[in-house]
Amino acid sequence: MNSSYKLLFIITLLIIGCNPRANNQTIITQSINSMDMNIFSNEGKKFLSIKSPYSNYDNDKNVFSLKETTINLFKNNKSEFIISSDKSKLSNNNKLLELDGNVLIRSLIKKEEEIYSNKIIWDMNNSEFLLIGNVNFKNNQISLSSNKAIFDKKNNIIEFFNPVKYTVNDMNKEKKYEVNSENAFYNINTKSVSFSSEENKVRSKIYF
Repeated sequence: MNSSYKLLFIITLLIIGCNPRANNQTIITQSINSMDMNIFSNEGKKFLSIKSPYSNYDNDKNVFSLKETTINLFKNNKSEFIISSDKSKLSNNNKLLELDGNVLIRSLIKKEEEIYSNKIIWDMNNSEFLLIGNVNFKNNQISLSSNKAIFDKKNNIIEFFNPVKYTVNDMNKEKKYEVNSENAFYNINTKSVSFSSEENKVRSKIYF
């Protein structure tokens, strides 16, 4: 992924308060209401949008801290995924995004698919999201859970790390099949799952 982005800020500013330096000459932080930021690729296509009803900008560290964050990820100028979280931080010249608390990724292409996590770390220089803590992917038929996963947005593959639990449900959403493994890979495009274990065998259960 190209690491260069053009930024377009559409931000409604309401200065609630600021903390000056000791010399009272330079403003360090600003509070911002109704933040709406769009980031474009070098080709001029919308890459993502970030919205927050309240945020704080640290001018000294060049860091945005946002509450109740909503992020749209675009492909060919069309929204492909929506990510929401309790709070987030945008740093490293708007290239490092960290989302914390009740993080939810929803697909707008395959609306039944959702990914939950406690935290997501995304370096925008690549296409991989690191999901940490209580990671759970689910759709109408299956669920995959682990404490850590990597979502490769470019290839639409989610890799789940040890330990992994995979569950298949019937039409009534009752558990019918369960697999425990060290690692699992879910392909969003083909809706296929593969498993791998180096030290322990893959264990499965069938419910009747």
